[in-house]
Amino acid sequence: MAKKERMLIINPGSTSTKIAVYDEEAPLFVKTIAHEKEDLAGFSELFDQFGYRKELILKTMEENGVKKESLTVVVSRGGLLPPVPSGAFLVNDDICWQLRNKPQNEHASNLGAPIAKSIADALELKAYIYDPVTVDEMSDVAKIAAFPEMRRKALDHPLNSRAIGHLFAGRKGVAFDSLTLIIAHLGGGFSISVCDKGRLIDVITDEEGPFSPERTGGLPLFQTLEWATSSGKNYKTLMKRVKNQGGLTAHLGTNDAREVERRIAAGDAYAKLIYEAMAYGVAKSIGALSTVVSGKVDAVILTGGVANSEMLMDWIRDRVSFIAPIEVIPGENEMEALALGVLRVLRGEEEARVFRSPDRR
Repeated sequence: MAKKERMLIINPGSTSTKIAVYDEEAPLFVKTIAHEKEDLAGFSELFDQFGYRKELILKTMEENGVKKESLTVVVSRGGLLPPVPSGAFLVNDDICWQLRNKPQNEHASNLGAPIAKSIADALELKAYIYDPVTVDEMSDVAKIAAFPEMRRKALDHPLNSRAIGHLFAGRKGVAFDSLTLIIAHLGGGFSISVCDKGRLIDVITDEEGPFSPERTGGLPLFQTLEWATSSGKNYKTLMKRVKNQGGLTAHLGTNDAREVERRIAAGDAYAKLIYEAMAYGVAKSIGALSTVVSGKVDAVILTGGVANSEMLMDWIRDRVSFIAPIEVIPGENEMEALALGVLRVLRGEEEARVFRSPDRR
């Protein structure tokens, strides 16, 4: 009988490190290690946290009764690499160099692959990442922006979006790569993507699309230019405003959809107007993306934490059900998505890619 795959899953975030161990599809444990500000205050650079986080991961695994020697593979959330295709990548020296020296942006997720490789190397195992946030399978025509020095980028939620696509296909008993899906990821930020035969060929990101509980989405351009140039604030401050203080937060002072629904139930007409406007924006983006595939859509999938709102889902359904059947699959689980993605590689259902750095000499 073949030995079961035992996978250590690593997902570093800015204020926590999530870890899990899976025996094939079954989680043995899933833990979130919180990092207080004082825990990280002594690290001036992101990669100074490498040893600290690695030791916490190994310690937590042992505390949960899993010996590192029992692992067969190590998996991490992907960091901010240059644009890459979807799927799995074997973690090699080029990935680690890129994330350490020239990532697209600084983020704690850049620590994941190097930590995974360090643990795997010591055990003579392989390490993988799967569907990093920089997955970009958009066509040339989809990337064109109005200024030649700019281009549309595919920074969205590929890990959860494609995982939900696989889940939907499995429920229907069809091959994932036979379907054309529009997938709306509705969390603190929103992104809506077209997944055509397994590839994310276009996306409306949280800098272009509908506002969300925390993010502004696309803004009226002329008003935005006036606001930005007259505010006296710098780029970093303005970015914090549009990424963390927009949408429901700006209008209603909360990013909690449940609180908004309580206000609506109590007769708050303004809360209803803003909440419905958020649904309206999602529906309009879904409609726009349906044109990318000439309306030939097998299903529209609504996912993410906000998909738990029946009120919001009903408003979206009313506007887009003419396009294709609507499937609501609330929540997201990055740890499970990483485990199942790499498990498909280990079973020979997918092939891992090899990343070559465009910058390393």
